[in-house]
Amino acid sequence: MRIVVETRQDHGIEVPRTLRLNVDRVEVVEVLDQWYGPDYRYCKVKGGDGALYILRLDEGRSEWHLTMFASARAQAFSAQPCGQPRQASEPTPIGRL
Repeated sequence: MRIVVETRQDHGIEVPRTLRLNVDRVEVVEVLDQWYGPDYRYCKVKGGDGALYILRLDEGRSEWHLTMFASARAQAFSAQPCGQPRQASEPTPIGRL
């Protein structure tokens, strides 16, 4: 998914500062990791909404794409150890009755 990313300079490298998904504007609070592919640069960032995003920059075209998204809620659910009982207020995940 192509997105609009505003960047800032960090040690001579452009890093995401904010990203826009449709009408939502998300502030990047932390760049967690970045790595390079043959023609791309990837950035794993944490948004002000608590979500994790992996962004891919096509350096030849100067285009950013959203590669992965995990909401804060999904992160909390996936971090729960297997076999640990859920609280009564937690909804049962689909497919696990």
